[in-house]
Amino acid sequence: MLPLEGVRVLDLSRVLAGPYATMMLADLGADVLKVEHPERGDDTRHWGPPFAGSESAYFLSVNRNKRSAGIDLKDPEGLDRVKKLVSEADVLIENWRRGSLEKLGLGYDALRKLNPGIVYCSITGFGPGEDEERPGYDFLVQARGGIMGITGFPDGEPTKVGIAAADIVCGLQAAMATLAALYRRAETGEGTRIEVPLFESQLSWLANRAQEYLVSGEDVGRLGNAHPSIVPYQTFDASDKKIALAVGNDTQFENLCRAIGRPKLAEDERFAKNPDRVANREVLIAILQEEFSKKPAEEWAEEIRDAGVPIGPVNTLADVFSDGHVLSSGILRDIDHPAAGKIKLLASPVLVNGERLPIRHPPPTLDQHTNEVENGEWL
Repeated sequence: MLPLEGVRVLDLSRVLAGPYATMMLADLGADVLKVEHPERGDDTRHWGPPFAGSESAYFLSVNRNKRSAGIDLKDPEGLDRVKKLVSEADVLIENWRRGSLEKLGLGYDALRKLNPGIVYCSITGFGPGEDEERPGYDFLVQARGGIMGITGFPDGEPTKVGIAAADIVCGLQAAMATLAALYRRAETGEGTRIEVPLFESQLSWLANRAQEYLVSGEDVGRLGNAHPSIVPYQTFDASDKKIALAVGNDTQFENLCRAIGRPKLAEDERFAKNPDRVANREVLIAILQEEFSKKPAEEWAEEIRDAGVPIGPVNTLADVFSDGHVLSSGILRDIDHPAAGKIKLLASPVLVNGERLPIRHPPPTLDQHTNEVENGEWL
């Protein structure tokens, strides 16, 4: 039995943050019904190429284990159908522009009269404040919220993260908050409204970089692949390709120095302790880079890993999906899809009692389960 088996989630969200949150709940066993416009569907259905058959890779990536019903929320009959579903649901997740669902009679105050136990999660662009009415977009939030300001190399332009990281983090926060609300409801019987703003979620993701600025008042900006307060913790050029090294403490640094044949570096007062290495970063990195250039990356990785120091390759996606651990972990699954045929999907990273959470249903085609909904059926 999956942890959320029996929990019914009505998904009125689209694009990424909301669908990512509902996919987390679906992976855990919830019955997630994705309500889409019957003709257009979720915007991401059209975000391609690439497509697998008629299905965009983007949509496939965040909609496993769900069902789809085509319902027009601006049609009176559609609204009545959604309200009936709300009366039977445990959770509703939406990321419409603030106030839009209230105008349709689908706001929390209206729906809790139909279902006092509903957990109603709204994903917004900005939380309370002067910009609370603004919509949120991942790229703009990464720019305004500081992630781009600390990502990239000092001599290059600010760079976004290679995925829509603000959306993903917001989706994770929304899923976590929803689970907490479900736990509280199990104790009290009461539903609640949750709001998870995209912008503030991204601020929370600044983590140590935010706190370092708040403590010191200094913005060290973009450091490429280096770490602001740990050295050496970055990429190096081996003789054939780049390799990533993560030395987290002084003992690991001593082990590294022995592994590369330079044990006296660990005794040098400039490098003996991590604060010393941070202060003398440029000198130390130049010395290490000279050593790393003498051998191929895999040879260095084997020798340094055997010394107990974290090190690994900088992989392309082709490298990732031929990696031995990825192939043996069970996270990559072959799935039969009704429109795309046999495709590979990533499964959930979560294991319960040693078993990886399954892919029970492929991402749905648009309108695939509307008849079930019209007949009043939940899985």
